[in-house]
Amino acid sequence: MLELTDIHVAYGSIRALNGVSLRVGEGELVALIGSNGAGKSTTLKTISGLLRPRQGTIAYRGQPITRAATERIVALGISHCPEGRRIFGRLSVRENLLLGAVQRQGGADADLERVYELFPRLKERLSQAGGTLSGGEQQMLAIGRALMSRPKLLLLDEPSLGLAPLMVEHIFTVIRELKRQGTTMLLVEQNIHHALAIADRAYVMETGRITLDGPAAELKGDPQVEQSYFGR
Repeated sequence: MLELTDIHVAYGSIRALNGVSLRVGEGELVALIGSNGAGKSTTLKTISGLLRPRQGTIAYRGQPITRAATERIVALGISHCPEGRRIFGRLSVRENLLLGAVQRQGGADADLERVYELFPRLKERLSQAGGTLSGGEQQMLAIGRALMSRPKLLLLDEPSLGLAPLMVEHIFTVIRELKRQGTTMLLVEQNIHHALAIADRAYVMETGRITLDGPAAELKGDPQVEQSYFGR
């Protein structure tokens, strides 16, 4: 479904990605793991068109999207749930969710109901301003908003970051359910134990490069994963 080939990205003179190549098959949940600053979030931003690569190609279902506008990428079926949630704090929960459907044709009622089924707490807070929600509720809202575009490919950036353990479990339960429903996902996650437990395959990043990849079950006990993540 998605293929990156030899992607190079820089912030000015600072090289962030150095020849990143990866693929995501339809129906897969692929994890992208590594320590802070490895280039994981930059990879997702490049896929969604927020950053432009200096070199390399990105293809979605065989169609080149390397230079496509972000709105075109969303319309094709790729949705990005960013690190830090990035909800609109002054808008209500419902208004935040409806913004996720702005590119779509037709009503959003069925999509709202799907989000409510996944996150019943959001239904209880429809008229509440997004900025008054707890951190866990804001993460629910961010994921729900991303789902409103009916994505074929969902990019999830650090969905468990800063959340209490019970909320982390809930978020990963929802991710498992999305996988069961057939949503293809590329997951960036600091919690490597949760990520490798849920993923089909994984890539390990270090300083802007892919240094290891394979079935998630095989990477769980690989000492190189610990080396990459913990720096030892």
